[in-house]
Amino acid sequence: MSVIHQYKLSSGLILLAEPVATARSLAMSLQIPAGFAQEPDNQQGVSAIVEEMLFRGAGALGAKEHSDALDRLGVLRDTHVASVHTGLTARMLTDKVTDALPLLFDMIVRPRLDASVLEPSRDLAIQALDALEDEPQEKVFEHLRRRHWPQPFGRSPLGVREHLKALTHDDVHAFHREHFVPTGSVIGFAGQFDWTQLKDQVEQLLGDWQGQTQTPATCGQPPRGRMHDKVKSTQVHIGLAYDALPEPDDQSLLQKAGIAVLSGGMSGRLFTQVREKRGLCYSVFASYVGHKDRGAVLSYAGTTVPRAKETLEVLVDELCKVSQGVKQDEFDRAIVGMKSRLVMQGESTGARASAIAADQYMRGRPRTLAEWAQRVDDITLDGLNQFLRDHPPGDMTIVTIGPEELEGQG
Repeated sequence: MSVIHQYKLSSGLILLAEPVATARSLAMSLQIPAGFAQEPDNQQGVSAIVEEMLFRGAGALGAKEHSDALDRLGVLRDTHVASVHTGLTARMLTDKVTDALPLLFDMIVRPRLDASVLEPSRDLAIQALDALEDEPQEKVFEHLRRRHWPQPFGRSPLGVREHLKALTHDDVHAFHREHFVPTGSVIGFAGQFDWTQLKDQVEQLLGDWQGQTQTPATCGQPPRGRMHDKVKSTQVHIGLAYDALPEPDDQSLLQKAGIAVLSGGMSGRLFTQVREKRGLCYSVFASYVGHKDRGAVLSYAGTTVPRAKETLEVLVDELCKVSQGVKQDEFDRAIVGMKSRLVMQGESTGARASAIAADQYMRGRPRTLAEWAQRVDDITLDGLNQFLRDHPPGDMTIVTIGPEELEGQG
């Protein structure tokens, strides 16, 4: 990979671009400081409403005209809401970039946000809340988010039903006006491009964008502990979380290596010990989630009622046992898996555009794949085992969904 180009626009927006020699397209990831943690306390869900309305007309074009214009250019696009950002991602052929960028940027800077589309957008947001009842695994992580993270970061990206119903057209416009701003925004590109041409066009289109917003601050302590959501079911869904290093910490890569030992495919400890050897559950995994100032290890197991108590006990035991050390063969598999994922990310312009934008926010600078690969190569078995001994799991937040509350470990 080549050096990543960097430029700060007149508006304060940070522009990054990484060339990918084999690509014939260009991917974009624009992150705006308009996440659910920035929502007013009594308007939880407004970011989801605004996200939906971004697709319903922008600039001088109505919803269908704007959508048709992007479709004619073959632009693939999507949006998402996270805790501190609303993101717009897109992929386009290189020869369509000049025509596509004005249409894409209009979605962020000049969305129509017409009053006539508020009710359809509200209906979709409420339907997403209703659908959560049919997705118990997702619901477990919603509960974990609320119990483990401090507010406002523990909120649900889906919002609160009563808040969604009460939102007004003025509320939607106010949230967009206050948080869709250039200061704190980052745009990453990856693929084939002419840097001077790309930089000049983005400056021309977004150089006079104005505004800044406050970074959300934590409020109070999360409840944590244990929680049971009683439902009639033959299945039990178990989720747990414990604190880990924040993403910018250099040792967070060791945390990820430890998780790769636990949950690196069918050879990972959790799959082997909880599912394969004991047959306790049909699904089990762990993952690391890193934010700018906090991190956590999350784990999930889905099982049947008779096996739920033992599943929880073995899951907690395996998560704790890894701090006693890993063996050479486990280490080798984990490192190969991490490097394989890096190679696959390098082959995806979309993944690289998102990665360098996230790096800029988290660390204040983007990192090339070569830098990432070197850091993985620098991990040693002794270094990983020392880290795991020094950072055993702490107090766990445990959530269960099923007919009866579980007793036992945790």
